[in-house]
Amino acid sequence: MGRVERQREIARRRKRTVKLKKIREKYAKATSESEKAEILAKARRMSPFIELEPAAG
Repeated sequence: MGRVERQREIARRRKRTVKLKKIREKYAKATSESEKAEILAKARRMSPFIELEPAAG
């Protein structure tokens, strides 16, 4: 028997959280600006409002 919609939604959210964590680590290790831009573009496809740079202030 398949999953109910709520369970699929929760699984999607958990997977996205794990993947974004990996992307944040990759972004922190990136050295060149082009590499950082590429990683940021990938993150934005998954989560449009994500901020990978620490907030200034």
